[in-house]
Order: sequence, then structure tokens, then C-alpha cells
Amino acid sequence: MADVKVQKVDKTEDRTLPVFRQLEELFGRIQQRAFELFESRGFAAGHDLEDWIAAERELCGSATELAEQEKAYVLSVALPGFEPGQVSVTATPRELIVQASAKTERREESGKKKDEGKVLWSQMRSNDVYRRIELSEPIDVSKVSANLTNGLLKIVAEKAAKSVARIPVSAAA
Repeated sequence: MADVKVQKVDKTEDRTLPVFRQLEELFGRIQQRAFELFESRGFAAGHDLEDWIAAERELCGSATELAEQEKAYVLSVALPGFEPGQVSVTATPRELIVQASAKTERREESGKKKDEGKVLWSQMRSNDVYRRIELSEPIDVSKVSANLTNGLLKIVAEKAAKSVARIPVSAAA
């Protein structure tokens, strides 16, 4: 089990980390792709959510599951092939953001030995994953933990303690 570092942002309105800008850019690309899907169907209405989900799956998808327990949320994200150092988790009081990035390179060489042959073909690609999950109840950012085991990222986010509204009572004179 390998721990993953969690960036903890105490205030929801604090959007200074680069991950927030990257997510805004990603949402713009998702919106554009969803519109392209809408357009490809001849602008037929009624499939807005399907178009958005299809675009999101194309651009940033990774199997994800959010479970709510009595005192915590547990977010599981499939990240096969990623190492803990390639994964970033950001937690704010109302959201969890997962960003994973890895570059892979594939080479095919001539029939000669590697040190004698020259590269005839090479492919490099980036496997980027972005997931942003909004939570229905606030969490205690200081108690968020994450670990990556066998390609499955598991984030445990304890719910914030519910404050009880106290109404002052004054004595009647």
C-alpha cells in the first residue's frame, strides 16, 4: 500500500493551485466535445446529459466510485499503471480532485540488436486522468487520506463534524 500526497485546501473559495486552472481548461474541452456530439446528431435535443458524460469519458475518464458511509466518503478511482508519485489528490471542504499523469513510450526497432539498430517507429502518449467529485456534505480536509494499491486509488474523506446551532436563552425578568 503506497500513500499518495493530498493537497489540502481549507477554504472552498481558495482556487490558487494550478489544478483548478487545469480543471477549468478541461471543462472547456469537455463542453466543446459535448457540443460536437450534439451537432453530429443534427442538433437533436434531449441527449444533453448523455453527450456530456460521453465527452467526459473520452477526455478524462477512469472508472470511479463514490461511497458514502455514516462518517466518511470513500472515493475509489481505477489508475492501472500509475505510481504514487504520478498521482495528485486535492481536497477542499466540498470536493475531491484526482489528477494523474504518466507518459509512455513504445518503440519498435529493426531486426538488429538494440545497440546496433536504428529506431524505425516510436509512439509516445500521455495518459492523463482528471476527476473532480463534488460532495453533498462538507469534509474535514485535515483528515483526508489517500493510498494507491494495485492500480486502485482509495481516498477516505471524513465528514466534518456537524455544528449544532445554539440559541442563547435569556432569563425573563
